[in-house]
Amino acid sequence: MNVTTKYFAPVLLLTLVSIAAPGCSNTMRGAKKDTEKIVEKTSAGVETMDVKAALIKDGRVDATNVNVDTSASTKTVLLKGSVPTAEQRTAAEAIARDQAKGYRIDNQLTVVPKQQ
Repeated sequence: MNVTTKYFAPVLLLTLVSIAAPGCSNTMRGAKKDTEKIVEKTSAGVETMDVKAALIKDGRVDATNVNVDTSASTKTVLLKGSVPTAEQRTAAEAIARDQAKGYRIDNQLTVVPKQQ
């Protein structure tokens, strides 16, 4: 190994590391944010499935046209869509409240009577 290579190689390596390090840091931050989003969606998804399953299982609510969305970050359950009666609208909110304790229920369900 000659003198030039002996001193040039470590300098080149140090230069490459200093150039690549910020990119790695950005990548790590991005990966962390992506992971946090996935965790939030997953935990919110469990709440969403729990609420929807409870609406279907309960029997007081025709949940065919009910959409449930949850946000773990805002601790909110959003009920959208339609039900045939005002009583079902009220029951859907009560079921969601029982299923998602600690969450705020945003009941945007509309009452659309069934056609006969």
